[in-house]
Amino acid sequence: MPNVWMVRAGQGGYVADEFETRSCVAIGWPEVGDLSGTKSTADVRAAYLRAYPNAKPGEVGNAVAMLHKFRSTFRVSDHVISYDRASREYLVGDLTGEYQYQPGVVPDHPHFRSVHWTGRVSRDLLRVASRNTLGSTLTLFSLPREVWDDITHALRGEAVPVPAAVEAEHAAQERVEIEESRQDTQARALELIKDKLSRLDDVQMEQLVAALLRAMGYRTRVSAKGPDRGVDVFASPDGLGFQEPRIKVEVKHRLRTAIGAPEVRSFIGALRQGDRGLYVSSGGYSREARYEAERSLIPVTLLDLDDLASAVVTFYESFDLEGRALISLVKVYWPAE
Repeated sequence: MPNVWMVRAGQGGYVADEFETRSCVAIGWPEVGDLSGTKSTADVRAAYLRAYPNAKPGEVGNAVAMLHKFRSTFRVSDHVISYDRASREYLVGDLTGEYQYQPGVVPDHPHFRSVHWTGRVSRDLLRVASRNTLGSTLTLFSLPREVWDDITHALRGEAVPVPAAVEAEHAAQERVEIEESRQDTQARALELIKDKLSRLDDVQMEQLVAALLRAMGYRTRVSAKGPDRGVDVFASPDGLGFQEPRIKVEVKHRLRTAIGAPEVRSFIGALRQGDRGLYVSSGGYSREARYEAERSLIPVTLLDLDDLASAVVTFYESFDLEGRALISLVKVYWPAE
């Protein structure tokens, strides 16, 4: 029984028209060169490492697996699908040729297979379960038989008979998967932001905290480096301290050193009536240090690296150019209910 393969038409589907007009599917990694002479995964890996000697292990394994499948696992008469994002349609066809190395035929995609395209299917005609499966961002992957059945029915203009309760269950599952994916993406993004924050030096970290306070509507002053300089960052509505709250900030950028109770107690002891204390520690706090902050008569907030990263995300749209120069972030939009 023929296999069914999805082959992406480049990032964002930008070579979908080339796939259709040239009756082919193709994949990238042009520096790897011609794989016609390779006989095993080890051969493909060797070719890949010659082309990309500094590639990370995970990246190598993923790319080699895809190149090997395209070179050696694909069979003539296998079914193949690709996605045209502009029209929101899937190209549907059958593989008709063996692997070829054809640089210049499809831009940036020299690893080539000829295809006989038999038609197009609108994404909107497919069941929720099929759309979810086809949504993978891998360059190529195999598809289960039920997805192919769904596509062939749509190609003939027939609806796949699915009970309403089953389709409703699939739609509910899709919503759950979207939410889980969103939460996973947010968690991974926060870790990457923390990585960036951890690479700032002491001065940059103080400047970042000042930028955060400015984004929250305060005017700030960062103390000059040197002994006996007092607080690291000072903030207030007017920038001079005549208007409350007067926020005094201590910044300790020591990643693997938690702040203890004596340091927090010393910080609190320097605060006066009308002050608010903000202690930022990239290395976190001991339980006793948090207790000192909780029982302080003057309000004191402790931020660790997680808290700081979350605050940066929350107020980043209000960051000024100086703050954005310290950490560059982009906004990602996500489907909402």
